[in-house]
Amino acid sequence: MSGRPGQRPPGAERATAQQVAQAAGVSISAVSRTFTKDASVSPRMRARVLAAAEALGYRPNRLARGLMTGRTELVGLVSTHFANPAFMDVFDLFTRELQRRGLRPLIANLSEDGGADSALDMMLQYSVDAVLIATSAPPEGFAESCAQAGLPVVHVFGRPGPAVPAVTVDNVAGGRLAAGAMLAHGLTRLAFLGGAATDSSSIDRAAGFTQRLSAAGLQPLAVAFAGDYSHEHGRSGLHALLDRHRPQAVFCGDDILALGAVDACRERGLAVPKDIGIVGFDDMPLAAWPGYRLTTIRQPMAEMVRHAIGEIATRLADPGHPIEDRLFDIALVERDSL
Repeated sequence: MSGRPGQRPPGAERATAQQVAQAAGVSISAVSRTFTKDASVSPRMRARVLAAAEALGYRPNRLARGLMTGRTELVGLVSTHFANPAFMDVFDLFTRELQRRGLRPLIANLSEDGGADSALDMMLQYSVDAVLIATSAPPEGFAESCAQAGLPVVHVFGRPGPAVPAVTVDNVAGGRLAAGAMLAHGLTRLAFLGGAATDSSSIDRAAGFTQRLSAAGLQPLAVAFAGDYSHEHGRSGLHALLDRHRPQAVFCGDDILALGAVDACRERGLAVPKDIGIVGFDDMPLAAWPGYRLTTIRQPMAEMVRHAIGEIATRLADPGHPIEDRLFDIALVERDSL
């Protein structure tokens, strides 16, 4: 029994470009041009090749093509945030945009001990064309090692530095904005709860928060680091903070920490925002959930991801294209937690 056009029977060998060329009555180079983006091929020839390919169930072998072109169309997507459910929306943005541009993500987790070395080895073994670092706290030297290996690198959500271009926001300004919002509500006993003490985003947000309070003649009651951007660390971190202090409001280093902090307040019988205000950072979709309605500092995730991948795509098409730092604007999103 024959299968549908374009579908190989089980166990059948994969159709080859040579077979498509013979069936269409064209050269192999015509088949190659048909399946190469922006290559020159007449509409009539393209139609013949595509019809033959459909009938034979042919799909281009990207790996074989990579051997000829020196390009794999693979982009390393590396992060430390795989345990953060809120960050899945960000990974969705990355993968969709890469695929839209005909690129494919090779995902690596930097969280484990030795993760940086194994991730770089994997990037090199699979000959990725570029690397996107999607975390504010990669292992020390990882970004520089990628650049030294000759890979175009963009650090998304990272701190701008001399070695690797960053696509990010002004986190110090974000901290000032959060403090200003709290002061505008007449609150003065304020605290900060960040992620890891080595995370550049948390460090910078805490610095801006402290600067704005200092300009108002105040100091934070506490600057604490929970250890990770996770709901549980936000929950336990706020419990620990409340054991020592009684702040009127707490600025959390990201939304998932803030949601954990809101739940810790509920466990203590504290009403948000009546008894204590909570402010987050990012404006993840779940920040607007009815059970939280979190006031937060928005960074434009989708725009940042699109820009970073656009810069990588342009660099791959034009090796002379310089990738530069880009700072995106932030904004206060006022809901019900402050």
